[in-house]
Amino acid sequence: MVAFGVRNFESLENGLAEMLRVLKPGGRLIVLEFSKPRRKAVRSFYNLYMGIVAPQVARWFKQNKEAYLYLCESANAFPDRLLFTDILKKTGYTNTWYKPLSLGICCIYTGRKPL
Repeated sequence: MVAFGVRNFESLENGLAEMLRVLKPGGRLIVLEFSKPRRKAVRSFYNLYMGIVAPQVARWFKQNKEAYLYLCESANAFPDRLLFTDILKKTGYTNTWYKPLSLGICCIYTGRKPL
């Protein structure tokens, strides 16, 4: 299980392949990762918050503004939903699926290692 970390892999496919390698046969991978909201109003608010509000608030509280900007960039670059499940399949996982959460701001992805 991994939460909000897969998008930081240097090579997504290599990282997923290594996770598959260490899973027991029939074992399940569960990934919680940011996603791009589908509803226009939610997507607009999300983009405003991630791109402007969060970095500005971080600056006010003497936090690392660049870290919040990177968070937004890496979340936007992540291949979400069907694209990510396709990568899981290509890497060797079976029974892949995803479930959107929090109005589509993030998704749970899962796949199994073949027996």
